[in-house]
Amino acid sequence: MVTISNEHLTVEIAEKGAELQSIKDANGREYLWQGDPDFWPRRSPILFPLVCSVNDDTYTVDGKDYHLPRHGFARDMDFTVVRQSAEKVTLALCDSEETLKIYPYHFMLAITYRLGGNKLHVVWHVENTDTQEIHFQIGGHPAFNVPGNKKGEKLEGTLVLDNEAPLIGLKSYGDGTHEMTEIPLTKIDKNIIHFDNEFFADDSVKIHHSQVHCATLLDTDGTAAVTVNFKTPIIAFWSPYNKEAGFVCIEPWFGVGDPRGWKGEFKDKPFMNHLLPGASFMSEYQITIK
Repeated sequence: MVTISNEHLTVEIAEKGAELQSIKDANGREYLWQGDPDFWPRRSPILFPLVCSVNDDTYTVDGKDYHLPRHGFARDMDFTVVRQSAEKVTLALCDSEETLKIYPYHFMLAITYRLGGNKLHVVWHVENTDTQEIHFQIGGHPAFNVPGNKKGEKLEGTLVLDNEAPLIGLKSYGDGTHEMTEIPLTKIDKNIIHFDNEFFADDSVKIHHSQVHCATLLDTDGTAAVTVNFKTPIIAFWSPYNKEAGFVCIEPWFGVGDPRGWKGEFKDKPFMNHLLPGASFMSEYQITIK
C-alpha cells in the first residue's frame, strides 16, 4: 500500500491495479467506497485496454481472435512504484508474456496520483513501445460513498452536472454491451440526477459526445461532498441494480463496450484510441473533496 497526504487529504493506493483504496479528509471522513463484498468488492479500478466488454469476451486484431475480460486486465495486475514523494506517486505497468497472449501490443501504462490542496489529480499516461500502431481504451471507475446512506437502507442520492438536459446517452445492457442508438436521458431533471436503485435498472447510465465535464455528489446538507472533473467523451454513472449499495461510481471513459453484435476489428470499435510507435497519450481527471 502506498500513501500520499497533505494538510487536507490522505490517500491510499494499492500496487495491485494501481487502485485507489481510500480518500480521507483531515477529520478522518472516508469518501471512497471500501469494497464491501456483499455489494461490490472493488473501489476504483483502472480500465485498460478495454472499457466495458467485447462480445463473448472475444475481439479481433489482424484477423486473429483474442480474449479479454470485462474492463481489461490492468485492474488485476501488479504495478511498480517508479516515483514517489509526500504528495505524489506514479505507478507503472508494462507488457509481459502474460499480457501479450491476450493483448498483442507492447505498451507502458503509468498512473500518477497527485495532491493539490483538497484536490486529487489522477493522471493516465499510455506510451506505445511497439513497432506498430497500438489501439486501446482507458477509463476510471471510482466509487464514492453516498452521504447519509447506511448498509441495508434504500439507496438515495443527488448528483449535479455542469450541463442541462436534454442529454443524450447510449442504451446499456447488464452484460457491458450497448446499442449505438442515442436515447434521451429522461431521468435527469435539467442538470440534477436524483438517483435511487431504479435509476440503474438498465446498468450504467452513459452520457456521451462530451456533453458533461463535471459531476458533483451532494452531501446530506445539500453542499458538495465530492466533485469529479474530466474531459472525456463519455461519463458513466453506476451502482449495482437491486442491491441498494451505498455508493455511486462516477466514471470518466475514453472508450465503451462493444455494440451488440459487433464483428469488426478491435481498432475500428467506436471510441477507440490509437497511438503510432513512440507516441504517448495523456489525460487526467480530478477529484475534489468538499
